[in-house]
Amino acid sequence: MKVDINTKMVTLIGTPLGQSFAARMQNAGYEAAGLNMLYFYTQAGSEHLGEIVAGIRHMNFAGFAVTKPNKVQVLRYLDDLDPLCRKMGACNTVVRTPEGRLIGYNTDGVGFYTSLTQEGGVQVDQSVFFCFGGGGAGRAMCSILAYNGARKIYITDAFEACAQSLAEDINQNFAPIAEFVPYGDFSKLAACNVVLNASGVGMGKTIGQTPLPKEYLQPSQFCFDACYNPDKTRFLLDAEEKGCRILNGLGMSLYQGVAQVELWSGKKAPAEAMRQELLRILEESSE
Repeated sequence: MKVDINTKMVTLIGTPLGQSFAARMQNAGYEAAGLNMLYFYTQAGSEHLGEIVAGIRHMNFAGFAVTKPNKVQVLRYLDDLDPLCRKMGACNTVVRTPEGRLIGYNTDGVGFYTSLTQEGGVQVDQSVFFCFGGGGAGRAMCSILAYNGARKIYITDAFEACAQSLAEDINQNFAPIAEFVPYGDFSKLAACNVVLNASGVGMGKTIGQTPLPKEYLQPSQFCFDACYNPDKTRFLLDAEEKGCRILNGLGMSLYQGVAQVELWSGKKAPAEAMRQELLRILEESSE
């Protein structure tokens, strides 16, 4: 693409970022849509976040994206929050207005919900969920489920305070439907028809591992893993062997990016072009 004086910049702020595919997917979307925009990385933690945000406010940015460890810390530097973002208490997308105001959104939950309902066919308001992981991904996923009328959400995490805090926040900010489950307690699983892995177990250094012993899965359950590299984690392989329907996080990543493009540009995003770029990246990484 050609970068000129009118190019609108977008950056992802977080650390580490070496594993991120966002720039390629986003830039492929901009090109397909004919948008004069450029997405790049800013690897930084929370210690300099305020200074970076202050600079963006006065530069030619459409906005910026936020990933760990900055999704909560960034809230203090913004001028306003989308209602859903405010309830979640975490932000992954910031829009810079022409006047330089910064508005926070959270598209992680939107991407998950779109994938779960459109690709997975899950009826959220008819479902009981069990979620492994109360961190950033789990917070976005469970919050959007509560926002859309989930019947019940059980939440567990190896860091139990994290799961407890998320359950309390959902009950206070959305609806009294969340319940903390001590880590390793699988007694509630039989009552759930959707099982979610938002823990990160099964990717990176934990490839081949799963948060859930296979014997607790039931063929009637739908299993979702926020990971998509590998495309089938041990959790999903076990679920598939048990006869469960499965879905990985590729669509979640795609649709949250689609929502970002539309927030930053005000135009419809080319979802299929972005999907194809993601698939190319995954194919290259497996070679």
